[in-house]
Amino acid sequence: MKFRTLKRQKKVKKTAVKYMYASYTHRVKAFITDMFMIYAPILYLIAYVFMDGKDDFQSSQLAPFIGVSIYGLIYAILLSKFGQTPGKKAYEIKVVDDKKGELISFFRAVCRFIAFLFTASTLLGLFLPFYRKDKKSLHDLICGTIVVIEKKD
Repeated sequence: MKFRTLKRQKKVKKTAVKYMYASYTHRVKAFITDMFMIYAPILYLIAYVFMDGKDDFQSSQLAPFIGVSIYGLIYAILLSKFGQTPGKKAYEIKVVDDKKGELISFFRAVCRFIAFLFTASTLLGLFLPFYRKDKKSLHDLICGTIVVIEKKD
């Protein structure tokens, strides 16, 4: 074979799109939905069931940490078992491994959540999907995940 033909074949293999990437707006809407469906009830339970109200919750440094930890645990369990949270399910998107397309492990889901907290606190990684074809955020790059449109079988 000619060198030119081999070079064209390599280019075709590299540019082949394997996934349908989820839009950034759907990802943000899914995140907001998860905040209302998972995180808000956790904070409510901590503030009004386990503590004496919002004043005690606001004065505590441990209560918000416990709330975020519980949310992160639930988030990691849902991602490792189903690949989706309720918000992602509502917008028909899924978090998968970027190489194999399979569900990620629990440990990797926890790492992705911790990386998301870092990404969200710096705001740098949240703007990354606007400049990438695969729409990966910084926490997706760190953990080797990708958010795709769920396939209907």
